[in-house]
Amino acid sequence: MTLMDPLADALSTIQNNEERRKHECIIQPASKLIGHVLRVMQEKGYVGAFEFIDDGRAGKLNVQLLGRINKCGVIKPRFSVKAAKLEDWEKRFLPGKDFGMLVITTPKGVLSHSDARKLNTGGKLLAYVY
Repeated sequence: MTLMDPLADALSTIQNNEERRKHECIIQPASKLIGHVLRVMQEKGYVGAFEFIDDGRAGKLNVQLLGRINKCGVIKPRFSVKAAKLEDWEKRFLPGKDFGMLVITTPKGVLSHSDARKLNTGGKLLAYVY
């Protein structure tokens, strides 16, 4: 099995375990980007605590699931987005206003779309969660 997109694999693992009503899941391989996306999801209350497990290779992430995710996934290709155009992308990927979030990588770090709007910064779309 070759991993083409570790972030997509991580989010599909979370999605599959949420659908099966599991309380935790293991994501491997771990990466800094996956950790940053999980941190944003944790801040917004979609996942609980997560910890890095060093296995001598790329490592694993053990993620506590709260049962609050209906759907999550990556956005491919990683579209560039300006702060002023965030609402258009929300309409495209999220089911309703103020429901769910887009995850964006910006010069100020990996942020949710609402935080990016507050900081008035754009970036590249990574994922959606609702």
